[in-house]
Amino acid sequence: MTNGKLCAILKDKKGTSFPLVIVVALVLVLIFCGISEYIRLVIIAQGVRDAVQSAVISTVNDNYDDVYHGVREGYAGAYLPSAAEFEESLDYGDIYGRLDEQLGLQVSGGYHAKYAGDALEFRVSELAVDLNNMPLAPGSPDNSNGFLADAVIRLEVPVRFGGRILPMMDIRLKVQAKYMPLF
Repeated sequence: MTNGKLCAILKDKKGTSFPLVIVVALVLVLIFCGISEYIRLVIIAQGVRDAVQSAVISTVNDNYDDVYHGVREGYAGAYLPSAAEFEESLDYGDIYGRLDEQLGLQVSGGYHAKYAGDALEFRVSELAVDLNNMPLAPGSPDNSNGFLADAVIRLEVPVRFGGRILPMMDIRLKVQAKYMPLF
């Protein structure tokens, strides 16, 4: 169909453009539905990532009481004095407990899931937390490694489009928190 023919159809008063208008409206509705589903997935992923980051930061702050303050040396690590030396002391905290409280999750079959009524909104699993303690006496004054907490969690969100449930969006979210003494 050429532009001239399309313009002629649209200008025609006989109603021949009515099916074309319906098709355009339906295409716009489908595009809008796709965009809104994409935005829903992004909002859920961002909210879960923020909640995990908050829980990891709380875990790092919980380690504050065990951090050896090497202020003069410019570093800090999670160590406790023991007899003639220092022993590493790490507290992993209860990140799942904090997530359950913040996001309103329910434990179900190895997953921590959020439901909207009876429908699954999203679920998280496979939380892995790695606390990287700073050496007690680092070789260099650059403490860029510091006391770090890395967390990785798996997020699964059901994708809905056109009244049907499609395969789940399955992503891994990674967050990091660092303890920095303020003096």
